[in-house]
Amino acid sequence: MTLEDLIPPGMTLEDLLVTMSGISVLISVVAVWFTLLHRDVSSKRAKMIADQRRDLRSGIMMPKRRGSGKQPSVTLMHKTVDRLKLLRSAQAKKVGVKLMQAGWRNKDAMVKFFFCKLALPFVFGGVATFMLYGIEAYDMSAAGKAGAALGAVIFGAYLPDILVKNQAQKRQSAIRKALPDALDLMVICSEAGLSLDATLMRVAKEMDKTAPELADEFSLTGLELGFLPDRRTALQNLAVRTDLTVIRGMVGTLLQAERYGTPLAHSLRVLSAESREERAMKAEEKAARLPALLTVPMIIFILPPLFIVLIGPAALRTVDALSNM
Repeated sequence: MTLEDLIPPGMTLEDLLVTMSGISVLISVVAVWFTLLHRDVSSKRAKMIADQRRDLRSGIMMPKRRGSGKQPSVTLMHKTVDRLKLLRSAQAKKVGVKLMQAGWRNKDAMVKFFFCKLALPFVFGGVATFMLYGIEAYDMSAAGKAGAALGAVIFGAYLPDILVKNQAQKRQSAIRKALPDALDLMVICSEAGLSLDATLMRVAKEMDKTAPELADEFSLTGLELGFLPDRRTALQNLAVRTDLTVIRGMVGTLLQAERYGTPLAHSLRVLSAESREERAMKAEEKAARLPALLTVPMIIFILPPLFIVLIGPAALRTVDALSNM
């Protein structure tokens, strides 16, 4: 088979090269365009914060109507969760706290979590059963197939918890890294004479693009300080949503300043220095762990090629000398 046989009829080799060159240029232009395209994520985040503020205002300021039952949902998730009464279970409050720590505070987050928690074991189990017993994609024993199917069901049951935990850890890490800079800004704002809620809102506005997670928490806390009757509750909600030791210390300092009238700027400056020291200690801890973590990859991937390069030629020469003898 020659190259001309592979070319479509009615097209020469030059036409094929020109077409392929045009497609390559088009793909390159599209790739460069998407690379240089600026995606503004701050508008989406600002809209989410505005929706949270509106919901909070309506929940605090609007009086509750008596006798207004819950609206029937039209989605399958809501119907399933409402029918099984999963939102009224003992785990609903704990799940709500975990979702808040992961940054998912909308109304449908808990419904989606419980629905996935209920449906994913059946989905993973059904797919595994079909693959193992239906089409027999894998040659396994009967015990192996049963164990694999059971493992798929267990994995589907724990997958929502794993995703929520990973998201919460990523969010906590981002908040921990951005907190010293936020505390420095809070010191400046407090020394300028701003109140606590105005300070939090100003810091959230300044750190909206650099640290969106911390800006989201500060903006919500500043809003709660303005609307909740008890300011202590708003600050404690911040500690619960973040679940960080540094944030708990900051909340304790702010509560002490609110109660006893201690200077807020000096306390925040001390907290900023402590948080920076903690961040430096975390970095030093990671750096100290590197030799132990690199030992196993070095033994597996570096030493064998090194031995081959150093000892290989001598071993080959020895083999040749012995074969000639």
